[in-house]
Amino acid sequence: MEIRLAGPADWPGIWPIIHDVVTEQQTFPYDPAMTEEEARAGWLRPAPARTVVAADGDRVLGTANMYANRPGPGSHVASGSLMVAAPARGTGVGRALTTDMITWAREAGFVAIQFNAVVDTNKSAIRLYESLGFTTLGVAPGAFRHPVHGDVGLRIMWLDLA
Repeated sequence: MEIRLAGPADWPGIWPIIHDVVTEQQTFPYDPAMTEEEARAGWLRPAPARTVVAADGDRVLGTANMYANRPGPGSHVASGSLMVAAPARGTGVGRALTTDMITWAREAGFVAIQFNAVVDTNKSAIRLYESLGFTTLGVAPGAFRHPVHGDVGLRIMWLDLA
């Protein structure tokens, strides 16, 4: 598996991952009715943002995008999103993507990474992020409508890069 910049030829491998994750409605607060065009515009952000894939040859196993959390006075804090294809979950793809994001953020001069909306029931992502040094700053109770668990919290998670 390699982590590399995503190119136009990767979109056919990225879109099914985004579509599956979003329509599962369990880990991302994205509209499940999102179209492919909306997903492409939101995921493949222009520079200086960065989008990568975790690939095994031509097969996309996961993807991440990363960018400044906010413009202007908030631009010194990075953010991003990561998605892993269902068959590749639990195989280290998420860890590789998160580690790549941390390296990118440090090299780009960000002072921290903030994840704005980690679903409180997404225990595997929370364990992964915590194992890499992220902490939970707070939880917005009931901010995510989970199809199985009802209204659950959304965490703000933080990694200080100083």
